[in-house]
Amino acid sequence: MSAKWKIDPTHSNVGFKVKHMMFTNVKGNFNDFSGDFELGEEGLKDAKLDFVAKTASVNTNNADRDNHLRSGDFFNVEQYPDLKFHSTSVEGSGNEYKINGDLEILGVKKPVFLKAEYSGLMKDPWGNTKAGLNVSGKINRKEWGLNWNSALETGGVLVSEDVNLDIELQLIKE
Repeated sequence: MSAKWKIDPTHSNVGFKVKHMMFTNVKGNFNDFSGDFELGEEGLKDAKLDFVAKTASVNTNNADRDNHLRSGDFFNVEQYPDLKFHSTSVEGSGNEYKINGDLEILGVKKPVFLKAEYSGLMKDPWGNTKAGLNVSGKINRKEWGLNWNSALETGGVLVSEDVNLDIELQLIKE
């Protein structure tokens, strides 16, 4: 029997990192996100996951860079306010899973797979049932039309095509 869950945003983080100038990582996150999940009694097996992040909430701790990310060069937040993920299947057991799904950015929907570590269930001090989920993966941003870049004088480019996802979710049972 499956149960419905929501993301606890105060105990979750939707993060990413991208190589800058081909040798250091810039980290960022989305501050405004939500998700609807159905989890069964066997952890993530056969779970259904739907997630939305508001693109205008992108935050890299640099106002100029964040404004550039919100512009038409990247997320075009006026036209595409949501980044969406919908799972199509979940495989695995115990605490190791593979989540297959469709990721939509800039109106482009592409299949991706993400690795997930399920931390199990726990009751918080107020009697709420919580579940922990750590999700990671790598995408090529150009597959979704995030093409902006700048060539470096020394060779290479300013921003890597690869984006590493690092998502920590604490779910609360409804």
